[in-house]
Amino acid sequence: MNSAGPPAAIEVTGLTRVFGANRALDGIDLRVREGIVFGFLGPNGAGKTTTLKILTGLIRPSGGTARIFGRNVADATGESRSELGFLPDVPAFYPWMTATDFLQFAGRLFGLDGAVLNERIQTLLGLAGLTGVTTRIGGYSRGMKQRLGIAQALINAPRLLLLDEPTSALDPIGRKEVLDLIASLRGKTTVFFSSHILSDIERVCDEVAILSRGRVAAQAPTEELKARSGGDVIVVEVAGGVAGLRSALEGAAWLSRIEQDGETLRLTVRDLPEARRAVPRAIASAGLELRRFDTGEATLEEVFVELVGGHAP
Repeated sequence: MNSAGPPAAIEVTGLTRVFGANRALDGIDLRVREGIVFGFLGPNGAGKTTTLKILTGLIRPSGGTARIFGRNVADATGESRSELGFLPDVPAFYPWMTATDFLQFAGRLFGLDGAVLNERIQTLLGLAGLTGVTTRIGGYSRGMKQRLGIAQALINAPRLLLLDEPTSALDPIGRKEVLDLIASLRGKTTVFFSSHILSDIERVCDEVAILSRGRVAAQAPTEELKARSGGDVIVVEVAGGVAGLRSALEGAAWLSRIEQDGETLRLTVRDLPEARRAVPRAIASAGLELRRFDTGEATLEEVFVELVGGHAP
């Protein structure tokens, strides 16, 4: 792992964690640059929450090291922990409090008070879209609670914000609200965003690591990782005869992968211009009715399925 330059926000080397016979983490390596939104992607049970618990000091590793801004988390002091903000996967609140009450409570735990705390609360309420909301937290939607949880995790102006599944179980509106909030933090703080929802990671993250069975299967900038899937994508739908069309296309030099869903073919291609010429020719030669022909970029899903999908849990 390249550690040249200033200390990374997070640097993990050979990290392992064993629970009895279960090896939750099996020697993972990570390096997270400061100031980015970093996606930590993996299926449930891959070891994401275990990693976060080690980074926050809630549990100790069985082996390896984890450093935050150059300091070993095993030797963390109160001062170094004050640089962290953390939102667990199921945040807990006092339902009788308002958002302002709760942020005041959280701020005082960090020794904040007076005008500094009040100004920070107003800024965070605005960031979370909760300015002027006087409803008690017990009456909040799940999305409002998640946004308040992120605001609480930012009350100490952390250099590093750790988020564990912040969009899990949210409806589409709540998910958009939380993702917009996360995206707005880019460049202001480093965000480590753990999730199993590929579209969320793809939407807001600058760089991604894919965790599979306690190991890092890949880490790269999001666009670079998507490019590893083999290139661009063409989606073709025809009326009947799709099996023959598939047979005609398989083995083409420009084709990386072909998938079929009913009468629809999804083609991952290495040479998009050549594919745009060859596919219509094959459809015409087969005398098929073309219903759909779309081109676009490969998605993170292709990479994820390739790296993780074929593995047993």
